Amino acid sequence: TFEEYLDRYGIPLEMKYLAVVESALNPAARSRAGAVGLWQFMLPTGKMYGLKADSYVDERHDVYKSTEAACRYLKYLHSLYGNWELALAAYNCGPGNVNKAIRRSGGVKDYWKIYDHLPRETRGYVPAFIAVNYLFSHHADHNIYPVAPVYCAYEVDTVRVCYPLDLAAVAVLTGGSAQELRDLNPTFKLGVVPDVNDPVTIYLPKDAAGIYVNNEETMRYSYQAAQPQATTETPQKPHAEVGTEVTEQKHTVRSGE
Repeated sequence: TFEEYLDRYGIPLEMKYLAVVESALNPAARSRAGAVGLWQFMLPTGKMYGLKADSYVDERHDVYKSTEAACRYLKYLHSLYGNWELALAAYNCGPGNVNKAIRRSGGVKDYWKIYDHLPRETRGYVPAFIAVNYLFSHHADHNIYPVAPVYCAYEVDTVRVCYPLDLAAVAVLTGGSAQELRDLNPTFKLGVVPDVNDPVTIYLPKDAAGIYVNNEETMRYSYQAAQPQATTETPQKPHAEVGTEVTEQKHTVRSGE
């Protein structure tokens, strides 16, 4: 997946290891600063690159959408500086901090020459990326071998839905684990697919996906059945008292509110 998107945007394939540095390949990762997902997007940057976030859904956790957003962001950063080391530094601390370090270094655009003027975390960031590149390329030379993943790509399938869905109910009906489905679908923050206008993708173990497709109507109404029944009485809207004057007030939201 990473290599496909990197190739599409003309980015060196070695950049796939950046996700290891950022999140240790955990789509559900969240930093203390609030960066989220495989590529550790902050909320404003994620929205800038088309990743939606609300109370139910956070697309920064989506493997495919966040990877494409990261490629677009990296390509933009490379266009600013013309080299990947500075692009990586800017990915970590933001273009503003990199530009400041360049100015303090006399305008030179070289990561190693502006090194002392970068934030402490960023000074270790590019070396960490280089180390991860080396480690993945030469792991066998040091008797380091990969651990088998919980799921390989061929063991997971997808279904498209456009109606509310409780992943816990899907787990019960497919004989799986609710936590397993939440781990496979970290995009849905509450473990619930909200009512949406456009179809969304959910990830299921391959066997569970087959069961889902064969019993879709049951799955579809499992969420509604679990919800409390709405009252048939229509609540009355309060009426303003006769003679009450209604005035409109406007307030400008300021920083910090």
